[in-house]
Amino acid sequence: MKSRYHYNSLVEFAIALCCHCGMTRNAATDVANILIEGDLLGHDTHGLQLLKPYLQALQNGAMIGTGEITVLQRRAAIETWDGRYLPGPHLTQRAVSRAIDMARQCGTGTVAIRQSSHIGALAAYLEAPARDGYLLQIVCSDPSVASVAPFGGSEPLFTPNPMAWGIPTSGDPIMVDISASTTTNGMSARLHEAGQKGEHHWWLDNNGLPTNDPSVIFAKPPGSLLPLGGNDAGHKGFGLALFVEALACGLGGHGRADPVTTWGASVCVQATDISAFGDAGDFHRQMDYLVEQSINNTPANPEKPVRVPGQRGLTLKADQMHNGLALRPEIVTALTDLAAQAGLQMPEAL
Repeated sequence: MKSRYHYNSLVEFAIALCCHCGMTRNAATDVANILIEGDLLGHDTHGLQLLKPYLQALQNGAMIGTGEITVLQRRAAIETWDGRYLPGPHLTQRAVSRAIDMARQCGTGTVAIRQSSHIGALAAYLEAPARDGYLLQIVCSDPSVASVAPFGGSEPLFTPNPMAWGIPTSGDPIMVDISASTTTNGMSARLHEAGQKGEHHWWLDNNGLPTNDPSVIFAKPPGSLLPLGGNDAGHKGFGLALFVEALACGLGGHGRADPVTTWGASVCVQATDISAFGDAGDFHRQMDYLVEQSINNTPANPEKPVRVPGQRGLTLKADQMHNGLALRPEIVTALTDLAAQAGLQMPEAL
């Protein structure tokens, strides 16, 4: 049974834990806010569940808690950063802010980051910029990890390679957060640890045979996640994975062609000011029409009406902000253990 906690108490708790383990308060604040935003939106494999591995990475040197980025390349609307494995949410939040600054001047701005730590749920970065009139794109890959096979192959090559877009409307933004694979590493690990199977054949074993058993990922030699589209249309996910690699690793000049062993991410953030192309109201009119026509589309199953991307997450966020953020028992246990090790008090459940 899930326990509920007040949002602010979890934010302050996560900040305190990160600071205790060596992060600056600014970096700790970004990490806490992004992980908890992930939980609020329902991405609980990429929320506070990640705090323990983040702090472990900090303690073993795979992540650094203090320091500054190095700007490797700069033009009017382009920057390339070496993140030096600073906390990923901190780097990505800074990249979003910098991309928006460039977009105010140039209409668009792009930041490529090499050597970032893991950045959490991409959806967690989208809402505020989209509400402010910026079309935001974020993609990332981890060059140190291979878990997704190319279409037609059986050996892992890519990570799930997530991609996300925050799209302004005159109301709630459209928030797309998808992967180039059928499922994620986080969900695979959760199901494996619980001894559960997947709903569908989302994996290939190490012989290249489809299976609903996530444990194949942890076999030796390992199996792989299927690309988005599965055995029938996985060429689409394969293509998307290559596109993400081009933006995140190619533009940043650091990726799978290098001997990367540190858990982290190559990231590309792009912000576009919709008002740079004309009246923002014209953009809203087009997107509002599509939202309205989508949600009013006759459902194939009357019990499952059409939802636009982000609609469920924003509804869940509003509920959890009001009634408390619900955490799985195993996440509460992990946080309680971290609190005891740091001499801190776990927040009281509501």
